[in-house]
Amino acid sequence: MSSIVTSEGLVHYEAYGRGKPIILLHGWLESWRLWRETMEILAWQYRSYALDFWGFGESGKARDSFTVPDFVALVDQFMEVMGIQQAPIIGHSMGGTVGLSLALDKPSRVEKLVMVGSSVAGSSLNFVLRLAGHRPIAFLAWHSPLLVRLGIRLFAPKLVQNGWRRWYEVITHDLSQTTLEAFLQSISSLARTDLRSKVVDLKAPTLVIFGKGDNIVSPAQARIMGDSADHVRSVIMDGSKHFPMLDEPQWFNELLLDFLSTDHLATEGR
Repeated sequence: MSSIVTSEGLVHYEAYGRGKPIILLHGWLESWRLWRETMEILAWQYRSYALDFWGFGESGKARDSFTVPDFVALVDQFMEVMGIQQAPIIGHSMGGTVGLSLALDKPSRVEKLVMVGSSVAGSSLNFVLRLAGHRPIAFLAWHSPLLVRLGIRLFAPKLVQNGWRRWYEVITHDLSQTTLEAFLQSISSLARTDLRSKVVDLKAPTLVIFGKGDNIVSPAQARIMGDSADHVRSVIMDGSKHFPMLDEPQWFNELLLDFLSTDHLATEGR
């Protein structure tokens, strides 16, 4: 386990591989563990750094704020401390929104951007997730852990096309490391985030990946990105839901490696 201390708290990360640095960001209620297999694939060409956002995984939890801007600051401070001037950023769900925000706020940090099942506008989130951003709902859920675990267990096959049992084990472990305030504030902040008017200013070459069956974030977000910038490549994976890296890992890894190694930015669907 590795960590650094920033001006705002402890940041846990895991690093793997050798070569050019690349940063991976997890989604809501997740941790760096989401990216374990992806890091192994990237290890031949890149040194991957998978971070835990504040309030999640092993990162610091003694904070008052756990919002998308806070997580943008976390990535910026991590890069500063680690001496990484610029790197490709890969983010899943909330992590992709954080990556996009970083690319817009601090464009010199982001060489390339990969957004996987990520929202540009919080209104695209599933209604249940938006409800979780209300304190009474979050409080009730947080104090009913067995009910939450049962709900996750019942809906896991609807969220992950393949390997949902393994995903269920990982997500319940990650959930146990999340605080109530991180649970509440992060999803509330994500639901309020709307970057549609800013995407036209995006400079970094970007790959947007969505599962066709994603029922957490609307795949229509890919079209918003593609319509806003001519250097955005959009891919819809027919056999995937919200976790393309788990549902169709071979295709996902091929897309990722091709994008990272070339400048081909043609928009495509499949």
